[in-house]
Amino acid sequence: MPASDVKTPATQFDRHCCYDTTRRPAMTTGTIDVTIGLDVGKTAHHACAMTPAGEIIYDKPLPQDENQLRKVFTELQTHGTVLVVVDQPNTIGALPIAVARDAGCLVGYLPGLAMRKAADLYPGRSKTDRRDAFIIADTARTMPHTLRAVDRDNEILSALKMLSGFDDDIAKDCTRTINRLRSVLTQIYPSFERALAGDIITRPLVLDMLIHYGGPTKMKKAGYHRVLAWMSKRAKKDPTTLVDAIFDGLKAQTVTVPGTTAAEIVIPQLATNIKALLEQRKTIAEQVEELLEEFPLHQVLMSMPGVGIKTAANILLAVGDCSDFRSAGHLAAYAGIAPVTRRSGTSIRGEFPARSGNKRLKNALFYSAFASIRFHEPSKTYYERKRAEGKRHNAAIMCLARRRCNVIYAMLTRAEFFREVPARAAA
Repeated sequence: MPASDVKTPATQFDRHCCYDTTRRPAMTTGTIDVTIGLDVGKTAHHACAMTPAGEIIYDKPLPQDENQLRKVFTELQTHGTVLVVVDQPNTIGALPIAVARDAGCLVGYLPGLAMRKAADLYPGRSKTDRRDAFIIADTARTMPHTLRAVDRDNEILSALKMLSGFDDDIAKDCTRTINRLRSVLTQIYPSFERALAGDIITRPLVLDMLIHYGGPTKMKKAGYHRVLAWMSKRAKKDPTTLVDAIFDGLKAQTVTVPGTTAAEIVIPQLATNIKALLEQRKTIAEQVEELLEEFPLHQVLMSMPGVGIKTAANILLAVGDCSDFRSAGHLAAYAGIAPVTRRSGTSIRGEFPARSGNKRLKNALFYSAFASIRFHEPSKTYYERKRAEGKRHNAAIMCLARRRCNVIYAMLTRAEFFREVPARAAA
């Protein structure tokens, strides 16, 4: 397979680079002597190692085994500094990254989209592990700017990433189950479902009520006073208003929809599942909070209005201490909240919202900005000014998130707590 004509060796970046140099801080060679492209797989990988001149010195399958991985990495280190680049840093690519770091290699990550675009520059349309490994190695060798940082070798950040991903999965399951419960209630008793609008249906007392009574028919049969007495024994506040709303909904329907009996078998099970999922999320939130206590910057980040435990965890997972970013604008571009300019010659099409970026970071910045307008007056004032300029809700929130991004960058890089800055006098 012919190598690329580009002969320029990839240089080791400084602290703003895309390589993770936390394992080799004393390295002063300044060049990458061997670039290993690793097309990872479940049981085996394919490795392609290149010199800076494009000479292939290793091109073989590599088992998903620590000893075999370490042996190859160690042998290639006889040529000098080794950079290991993978196309998938998580799940099946986690072991090669861990072994490479432990062996003293640099590690990098080539995103799948960048790899596929780079693959179009090479002849042929075949899709093989050998070709993919070659493309990864040659792209990393000739276009090092396409690489991205792999998460630092930090146990706290790794644990936070695992727990955050698990919480996201549980949140999706919980939302799906809540929607399923609402669908069942709407099918058999729409007025009863409307009485549980909003987040009322997820309250522990309401879920226990659905588990105990099984559905609207049995509640109607039990009667107002019996349901009120049952809920009063378990509620911290007076549930009379809630019970009144529920029975107003029950009185609005007199006919029985076919399938009600089967639905009232399903309703308690759905309510039980929702309650269990919410308990799991609560447990994970407590564990995340304990882990964040060991991360020094979490208090700095949470001092900003609108940033809670989960938002702080997502931001720290994405950017760490912001040492990999040259400026706040660089951070905003990475998050995908900076507008993209489209211009060609004399044709100027203006600026448009970015469609790319780190989704986790983008969502965290967006939701924290949205939360801040409820109780932080300067954020609310800025949001209202953008709305008065004609921007829609989401666009105004995104403008606020971009402005808050500057503050977050300053807070993390300087390790300073949030403080209000007096408004400048109008000219």
